[in-house]
Amino acid sequence: MSENTERTEAPPGPSPRTVRQRRPTGAPPPLPHPFTVTTTAWLVLAAAIVTCAFLISAHTPWLELGDRVNTWFLRLIAAVRTPWLTDVARAIKAAGSGWAVTGLGLSVVALTVVFRRWRHLLVYLGSLFFLVIVAQWIYFGLSRPRPYGITIISSWAGYSAPSPPVAVLTIFLMGAVYCLVVPGRPRAWAKTAVAVLVAVFGLARLYLAVDHPDDVLFGVALGVAIPVTAFRYFTPNAIFPVVYRRGRAAHVDVGGRRGNAIRLAVHDQLGLTVLEVKPVGLESSAGSTPLRLRVEGAPDEYVFAKLYTKGHVRADRWYKLWRTILYGSLEDEHPFQTVRRLAEYEDYALRLLRDAGIRTARPYGIVEITPEREYMVVTEFFAGAVEIGHADVGDGVIDQGLRMVRRLWNGGIAHRDIKPGNLMVRDGELLLIDAGFAQVRPSPWRQAVDLGNMMLVLAVRSDPDRVYQRALRYFTADELSEAFAATRGVASPTQLRAFMKRDPRDLLGTFRALAPPRQPIALQRWSLRRVGLALALLAITTIVVVGGGSAFRPADDVGADAPLCGTGHSAILAAQAVPSAARVPCVAELPSGWTIGGADIASGRSVFWLDSDRAGPRAVTITLSAACDYSGTRPTPSDQPGARRFDRPAAGGTRFTGLRVYIFPGGCATYRFDFAPGASPLLAIGVHSAVDFMPRAALVRYVRDKEGLALCGRGAPCPG
Repeated sequence: MSENTERTEAPPGPSPRTVRQRRPTGAPPPLPHPFTVTTTAWLVLAAAIVTCAFLISAHTPWLELGDRVNTWFLRLIAAVRTPWLTDVARAIKAAGSGWAVTGLGLSVVALTVVFRRWRHLLVYLGSLFFLVIVAQWIYFGLSRPRPYGITIISSWAGYSAPSPPVAVLTIFLMGAVYCLVVPGRPRAWAKTAVAVLVAVFGLARLYLAVDHPDDVLFGVALGVAIPVTAFRYFTPNAIFPVVYRRGRAAHVDVGGRRGNAIRLAVHDQLGLTVLEVKPVGLESSAGSTPLRLRVEGAPDEYVFAKLYTKGHVRADRWYKLWRTILYGSLEDEHPFQTVRRLAEYEDYALRLLRDAGIRTARPYGIVEITPEREYMVVTEFFAGAVEIGHADVGDGVIDQGLRMVRRLWNGGIAHRDIKPGNLMVRDGELLLIDAGFAQVRPSPWRQAVDLGNMMLVLAVRSDPDRVYQRALRYFTADELSEAFAATRGVASPTQLRAFMKRDPRDLLGTFRALAPPRQPIALQRWSLRRVGLALALLAITTIVVVGGGSAFRPADDVGADAPLCGTGHSAILAAQAVPSAARVPCVAELPSGWTIGGADIASGRSVFWLDSDRAGPRAVTITLSAACDYSGTRPTPSDQPGARRFDRPAAGGTRFTGLRVYIFPGGCATYRFDFAPGASPLLAIGVHSAVDFMPRAALVRYVRDKEGLALCGRGAPCPG
C-alpha cells in the first residue's frame, strides 16, 4: 500500500489589513452579555413580596396595617357592586379557574409537542413544577385566611395567599407566550394581552372579595417571575427562537447587534475589515452557525467562520448525554464545559489535521464576541468548492478520499463526522472541513467507522464496486470487512443516512457482500454509568412531569391544614367557611395512635379527618356546615354545652360505621365513623378528647382585638 500524493499546502489567506488591537482593561467586549432589567425586576419583586409576607404575618402591627389597607381597598371596589356586575365578575372568575384553565395549560403542551419544541416544553413543565413546590411552601407557610371586614360574595376554597388561581392562570399564559409566540412585536402584543387578561381576572376576584389585593399581586409575581427567568435562561431568543419556518435551532441570527459585533471583533482581533456577514451551509450544520465573511481586499476575498454560543455547548452536553444513555460509551464523548474550550479545540484540531497532511482549511484564529458565551473560529474559505454530494466523483477524488482516511489512521486521528456536507470538491481536489468532532488516539472501532463512512459517501456519487476495488490499494480486505461491520445505524451521520435512504441502491449491503464475511460489531455498550444516568434521567423526568402535572389540576381548592383549637389561621378560615355557625369543630388533643389525616376548608363547609393506627385511614371525618341531614338518628345526651347531639346506631357486621351530629345555632357538625374491618368500636371513645368546639365569639374577639377588623358573619356584620 502506498501514498503517492504529496502534501498540498493551502494557498495563503488574506493578510491582515490593520494592526490587531488588544481590548483595553475595562473596555466592553464587542457584544456584552445583555442584562435584562425586566427579568431582574420580576425576581426582585417576587422575593420582596415573599419576604414581606412572612415578616408581616410574624409581626402583629404590620399584619394589622396590611389587612386594614387591603380591607379599605376591597370596600372601595365593593361600593360599586350591582347585580349585573356581580354576575359578570362571577363569570370571569369561573372562566379563569377550574377546568377551563386546565384546558389552556394542556393546549400549550399539545401545541409545543406539535411544533417539536422539546426544550421549551421541558422548561415549561419545569416552571410548573417549581411553581408547585415554591407556591405550596409559601401557601401553607402563610396559611392566610380570607379577607376580613368585607362580605365575600362568591365561592372559595383554602387559604388566600398567594392566590393559586391567579398564579396558575398567569404561568399558563406566560408559557403560551414563550412557547408559541414569535419574539419581537408579536410577543410584545401577546404580553400586553396577558397583562389585560390577568388584570381583569384579578379585579373580578377582588370585586367578589375572595382574595386580598396583595394575594393577587403575589400570584402574578410568582406566575411571571418563574417562567420568564426559566425561559430567558434556558431558551434565550438569540439561540432558541420560536419560529414557524424550517431550520435548525443551532443557527442564531447574525444581523443587528450581533452582526455589528462580529465586524468589530474580527477587525480588532484579526486585523480584517469585514464587509459582509452571510450564513452558508446551514442545511448540513447542526452544531454551530457557519458564516462566510467577505473581507476588504481583492474582489471576492472571503474567510469562513463558525460561530459557537453557549447554547451550542448546552446542546452538545445534552446530545452526548442522550447518546450515552441510548448506546453506552462508544468512544470518548466527554462534553465541552465552556464555549471557549469548544472553539479552542476546533482551532487545535484544524492545525493537527494539517500537520498530518490532511487538506483542510487554514485556521486564522479565534475571535471572542462575548466572553465565555460566544466565540468564532475563523478559517480559510474554499471559494468555488461544492459539497461532494453535488460534485462529479471520479477515480481521482475516490483515491484522495481513501488516502485521507489512511493519513488519519497514520496520524492517530479520527474525524468522526465524515458526511457529504464535510467533504468539498474544488477543481478535482477533495477538501475536508469541520474538525470540531476530531479525536486524538481514537478507538479502532471509531477509525473503522471513518473508513466505512468515507466509502459510503464516495459510493453515493459513484459506484460501490469501483470504490471497493480502489480501496484495496490502500487497505486490506480484513480492514474493509471491519469497517462495514462497524458502520451501522447511528455510527453514520444523519446527513449520510439520508443520502443513502434516497439512493435506490443498497450501498451498505453491496459493500458487505464484496468484503469478507464478518459479524456486525455491536453498538451497545453497557456500564454502571450508563444505567445510573438512565435511571437518574428517568427519575428526574418523572418528578418534573408528575410535579408539573399537578399544576394542571384546578387550582380552586389547594387544601388547608386541619383547624386546631385556638385562634390559629385554620380555625379562623373554618369560621369564614360557615359564617353563620356559632361553633367551629377543631382538633384538641389527639390520643395515642390517632393522627390528623387532612383537611378541606371551602365556602359552605369545613372538613377534616383523623387516621388511626388500628382503625385505619380516615377513620372519622368531621364536617362543619350550615345544615345537616340527621334523619334516622336519635337524640343522645350531649357532651358539648350549647349543642344538641344525635346518634345513629352502629350497623352490624365486622366493620364499625356510625354517624354523630351536633346541632348548634347557625350550624351543625357531623362525625362519620368508618373503621377498618375488625377494629374495635371502643376506639371511637378517643374521638371525644380528640375533637372539641371553638366558640365563634372567641375568634371574632381575637380578630377585632389583633386586627381592628371584623370576622364577618355571626356576631360581626360586614358591609358589601
